[in-house]
Amino acid sequence: WGGRDVAKMALPGQRGLLPPLAAAVPLLLLLTGGAQAARAEGEGVQRCDQLLMGQYKCDGPDISETTQEPENCTNYTAYVACTPAPNITCKNYNGVVSTFSGKEVGFYKPISCRNVTNYSYKVAVALSLFLGWLGADRFYLGYPALGLLKFCTVGFCGIGSLIDFILISVQIVGPADGSSYIIDYYGARLIRLTINNDTYRKTQMDL
Repeated sequence: WGGRDVAKMALPGQRGLLPPLAAAVPLLLLLTGGAQAARAEGEGVQRCDQLLMGQYKCDGPDISETTQEPENCTNYTAYVACTPAPNITCKNYNGVVSTFSGKEVGFYKPISCRNVTNYSYKVAVALSLFLGWLGADRFYLGYPALGLLKFCTVGFCGIGSLIDFILISVQIVGPADGSSYIIDYYGARLIRLTINNDTYRKTQMDL
């Protein structure tokens, strides 16, 4: 009987441990369910860089005074900060779902930029106009052989100097290293348009 009494005395103590465990189980279930709900909600939210035009605004690029190109231009690409419109909910660049107020950065949009070195368009045109008959423009752009030939022939009797002036002015002839001219970012630039199989051709409307 002594052993049975000890066992009976132990049962109330064991029952006393059950209420904390019973209270913890619903709490764990609630936390787990909340995490799953948040995860499911996050999976259904689009990324900020998938927003439509008008749902975000991008800042202008910071232009370098030396190169006249966007700063941090790498591999012909630079990035500008974009802020979603107020009350827009999306995943930011870190993958965090946020509701924006119109001031926070949501993503960084890539923009194209040019590879420039040390060749100024204004200097090249000036050399071609005033000293083209001596081949100074070709020497400046990195074509020493053509520059020497123009120097020895006085710019091919002026004809070669005129042709070079036209080609440099319309930016067909550029630096020998394949880089682009340093031109004012908002200045007159030659943009070459290419057509491939992915180009959309809009049909002309009949008048």
